[in-house]
Amino acid sequence: MNQYDFDTLVDRSGTDCLKWDIKEGELPMWVADMDFPAAPEIREAVEKRARHGVFGYQIIPDAWYDAYIGWWKTRHNLEIKKEWLVFTTGVIPAISSAVRKLTSPAEKVCLMTPVYNTFFNSIVNNGRVPYECPLSYDREKGYSMDFEALEKALSDPQTSLLLLCNPQNPGGKIWDREELARVGELCKQYGVTVFADEIHCDLTAPGLSYTPFASVSETCAQISITAVSPTKTFNLAGIQTAAFFSANPVLRHKLWRAVNTDEVAEPNAFAVDATVAAFTKGGPWLDALREYLQENKRITVSFIEEHLPELSVASTDATYLLWIDLNEILKRRAELSDDKPDARHFVRFLREKTGLFVMYGNVYGKGGDHFLRLNIASPKSMLEDGLARLEAGVKMYLSPQ
Repeated sequence: MNQYDFDTLVDRSGTDCLKWDIKEGELPMWVADMDFPAAPEIREAVEKRARHGVFGYQIIPDAWYDAYIGWWKTRHNLEIKKEWLVFTTGVIPAISSAVRKLTSPAEKVCLMTPVYNTFFNSIVNNGRVPYECPLSYDREKGYSMDFEALEKALSDPQTSLLLLCNPQNPGGKIWDREELARVGELCKQYGVTVFADEIHCDLTAPGLSYTPFASVSETCAQISITAVSPTKTFNLAGIQTAAFFSANPVLRHKLWRAVNTDEVAEPNAFAVDATVAAFTKGGPWLDALREYLQENKRITVSFIEEHLPELSVASTDATYLLWIDLNEILKRRAELSDDKPDARHFVRFLREKTGLFVMYGNVYGKGGDHFLRLNIASPKSMLEDGLARLEAGVKMYLSPQ
């Protein structure tokens, strides 16, 4: 019997929550934010810190380093040395700092798209150029890397950085060791640094694990920086706590200087305690969560197969985000109306007509314009409500105009 309760609906209205800043009657299943309370052990640690009552400047204690080192050794079979680890307030702040420090204005940053949309912000807002290298997609097999296109992108003299999403968001793909090794060899060959965003690494399906990029080879370890965090895994985004590590002392020093210059290198009063509790006591909760998420995925895929055969789910191997192929309904919509439909068009229609708020794939770069991203990290009753709205929306979308 599961000792953790993932079924109870938590009212998040009135909490200034980004996800639930919606109109009455709407159901948000968009941003990567779970509708579950954090593990009891984490809440206890935060409450204990709050009861102390004094919230001055924080240092990074040995317990923080030990928590990361122990978790990655036990869960991911990777030995991280203490001196490799650096605190930062978030993965995205670290990426933006890396873009500014490790590249020059107007240089290119390679992305294998579709990929997390905020990567584009970190590139464009800092005066660099996104170089999109689309992944290959097969409706039956899912995503794979297009190494011919990737080599072309990396061999461009203006390309100096690759942002690697491992596992992939939004497609849920777990890259295997052979793929990652080939990425590492190509990047070494063309002098490109790899920044591996591995924030979703613990949210793999039960029985599956991810391969840390830095663990693949000495080449991969020496040409890369890896960002990790408990925030996605344990639903702690608002705590603003993360880390990056690198075996390469030069890369590590450069990014250490960058996050300090950008003032994203100091913890708030709860960041350390929440992290230590997560990585030293949160394992059983996470294992229960992964089982619950897998059942939610099964429910969603079964519902779509039975009620919405026009749609298909790209992958369910990692993350709590389902990447749903809209290609068939967009073609049918185009036949029924004068619209020029894409994912953005459908998602806006869905929200207007049913109140279901999901993410359209256009924002994830090339290859995303006929997909939507659905967050299924919610109690089953909420998920079922969302699926019913999705079915109603598709039927209305495909009704003669």
